Amino acid sequence: MRMLRGIVLQTLSSPSLSEIYSFGPFNYNIQKRWKKPVDSAQTRLESRTIDFTLDKLMNHLKKLRQALGVHELMSKRRGHYTSVQLLSKWRHMSGLNTSIGSFLRKYPHIFEVYVHPVKRNLCCKTTQKMVDLITQESVVIKETEQDAVRRLKKLLMLSTNGTLHIHALWLIREELGLPDDFRNSVIPNYPDDFRVEEPDTLVLISWDSSLAEASIERWRENEYREKWLSEHETKFAFPIQFPTGYKIEKGMREKLKNWQMLPYLKPYEKKDDLRVGSATRFEKRVVSILHEFLSLLVEKRLAVERLAHFRRDLSMEVNVRELILKHPGIFYISTKGNAQTMFLREAYCKGSLVDPNPIYVVRKKMLDLVLMGSRNTGQVQQMEQIEERHNLLSNDSLINDCNDDWFLPTTKDTVEGQIIDNLDSIGEHYTEVEQE
Repeated sequence: MRMLRGIVLQTLSSPSLSEIYSFGPFNYNIQKRWKKPVDSAQTRLESRTIDFTLDKLMNHLKKLRQALGVHELMSKRRGHYTSVQLLSKWRHMSGLNTSIGSFLRKYPHIFEVYVHPVKRNLCCKTTQKMVDLITQESVVIKETEQDAVRRLKKLLMLSTNGTLHIHALWLIREELGLPDDFRNSVIPNYPDDFRVEEPDTLVLISWDSSLAEASIERWRENEYREKWLSEHETKFAFPIQFPTGYKIEKGMREKLKNWQMLPYLKPYEKKDDLRVGSATRFEKRVVSILHEFLSLLVEKRLAVERLAHFRRDLSMEVNVRELILKHPGIFYISTKGNAQTMFLREAYCKGSLVDPNPIYVVRKKMLDLVLMGSRNTGQVQQMEQIEERHNLLSNDSLINDCNDDWFLPTTKDTVEGQIIDNLDSIGEHYTEVEQE
């Protein structure tokens, strides 16, 4: 016991070797070193100044995409309707994270819920208002085919070799104002302008000099005439609109002024070696290509992931997202709507396009119909009438003994459990009878 006591006292009184040198200057395991903050595209994205107006717009557009996804599922069915039970199984295919019942109740201007006269189950279809707008969009796209062809020609002129992959163009067909089957319905109508080569490559045949002018040149001309600025100040300048709350650091104004006057190779000018000159001039050329690319789109916005299909063809061999975040006065990236979307800042004012086009006007009407929600409708009365009619039909089915093949018998407990305010549980109480 004495020996054990001595060992314990010796251990407590005498410090170990690691404790003696724990605060030494050469102990790299303990010494904390200062690390330089990481400046990357992700850190810029997290610390950027948020534009709440554009973020709110993306949240609204997400609702419209979900509504159009449900409509597309129903349009593939015979009769362009489907039961609520079957629609609840397909809700993930349209990108819905909520129950189908609550989603349908939110948009009575888009979807109409009714009782099927034969099957006696709850079904859903798109309202006539929304169907008319979707039809109108297709008509407007057909009428503005010449404008879409002009956008397509300018986009091909932006490319290095005058070629683009058809799959990449199909991914942005809605942004260009093209129909889904543009390869068979639009391109063959212009044999003097386009040619399709293997493997699925669209080639520009004729160069149109009248289209080889960037949209920003008109803004520069207006700045030169209206604001009486010198040609040196406007020849290579871009419109700058910082978001509300953006903090301008010291020395940034001088750097921005020098960058605005920096010459660069313009988008439609061709050169064998584009990297001749400084890296800043090359980056400014990429900024001008992105600016012209967004200017050609119908709604002046595009998902950032779509740009990956055009980097090599448009000679944008840089970190595009990082370059976009370095110029918050020209572009803006919104992370709302389950995607990163790039906006051309000068084209928007208070969440709407400054210069709207016919396709945008129709899509804006669709969005307004979604944002109306349950306002300006007799939705409560309509739901009560449906519930009353549904209960009457169900009670008659219990009393009458029908032997028809199409008749679907129900029990009393099933009828009592079917409440119109809870559309999610309807599919669990009814057996789906789908006639293909």
